[in-house]
Amino acid sequence: MLILSAPVIGGFLFNMAYERLDKVLGHLGVGSRKEIHRLARAGLITINGKIVADAGFKFDPSQAHIEVAGEPLVYQKFFYLLLNKPAGYITSTKDPSGTPITALLPEEFWRNDWMPVGRLDKDTEGLLLLTTDGELLHRLTHPRWKVTKRYYVELASPATPEDVAVFAAGTLELEGEPLQPAELYLGPDPRKVELVLREGRFHQVKRMFAARGNQVTYLKRLAFGPLQLPPNLPPGASRQLTPDEIKALYEVVGLPG
Repeated sequence: MLILSAPVIGGFLFNMAYERLDKVLGHLGVGSRKEIHRLARAGLITINGKIVADAGFKFDPSQAHIEVAGEPLVYQKFFYLLLNKPAGYITSTKDPSGTPITALLPEEFWRNDWMPVGRLDKDTEGLLLLTTDGELLHRLTHPRWKVTKRYYVELASPATPEDVAVFAAGTLELEGEPLQPAELYLGPDPRKVELVLREGRFHQVKRMFAARGNQVTYLKRLAFGPLQLPPNLPPGASRQLTPDEIKALYEVVGLPG
């Protein structure tokens, strides 16, 4: 089977509108529009066992068996990627400075429609989800759904039990707006803590500790909703989400998977 730019998640999708062949194959990462037209003219694309030489041919990809150069493809509407973001990269897919997170992706994961779910600062590391599903992204980042984000935080000064209480009470404000209650966990070294948020405001972790007279010296996201940062995924590496992970993401925001 051809290696696609995302995993095959069982079965075909239904109730899809008819699409152009070149658009469908481009969506699946087969190649550029020019390359797909060349494949079609060469008689290397079949739909339901019949050669299709016109790359503009329209069909329902959810009801079709597609092969390119004898290799079957399975249609998939959306794509998902988990990235272990290192420091030094911005959470953007395009950046004139040459440091967007998409520069970290191997060729088989390249797409022009990736969208990062939430943002990590340039100097922040850890779990970053990329998807092509705009509705999923919207719900995962909207405060209404209170999707949790867990961070490992190193501080200039020890955190205190009073910090734990203030964060939990939801009485802390940023620019006059109250924050949702957050969970702060102190470890044996109170300069190394974990923080769980249910919202994602600009520089929120750093600003919360700054409001308590402290300074964040290192920050890493460990989890986003049901997703955990895999311990065997090194900084800069990425992998496709598993079907169970994808299902869990949709469930946490009340969408059908």
